[in-house]
Amino acid sequence: MKSSAALPPLDATDWAILDALQRDASITNHALASVVHTSPATCLRRVRRLVDAGVIERRVALLSPEKLGFGVTAFVEVSLDRQGADALAAFETRAIAEPAVRQCHRVSPGPDFVLCVQLRDMADYHALVQRLFTEDANVRNVKAYFSVHRAKDETALPLGEG
Repeated sequence: MKSSAALPPLDATDWAILDALQRDASITNHALASVVHTSPATCLRRVRRLVDAGVIERRVALLSPEKLGFGVTAFVEVSLDRQGADALAAFETRAIAEPAVRQCHRVSPGPDFVLCVQLRDMADYHALVQRLFTEDANVRNVKAYFSVHRAKDETALPLGEG
């Protein structure tokens, strides 16, 4: 994630650009400029500024887990025995290195971490448990919740008027 450039206050055009891009990052610069009522050069300059400032972290394609055979979604609470900075960082490093971990959050109060994991089946989940939790002597407790129905999985932030 970039964050080298200082970000001046965002105006209505910036917010419109962000709203349009988070709904469809594949939109061409010309089409985006038309949507936000600017010239293509101005639009491109503003998008680059938002990227350089770290407001736009990345642009990705959202895939359907179900259609690609990833039928198991679990939300996993993880509590550690030791919560020192080094212990937390060590577990976090291992968790984010796992391809099945889609999200990793340190949380408080309650468990130390909540993970969202996406796997093909329960055998893959069991293998993940062995690698990430069982083999880590600092993991004290793991509690998993398995999704039986995905009603909403929104990536867009509710920007409104900024």
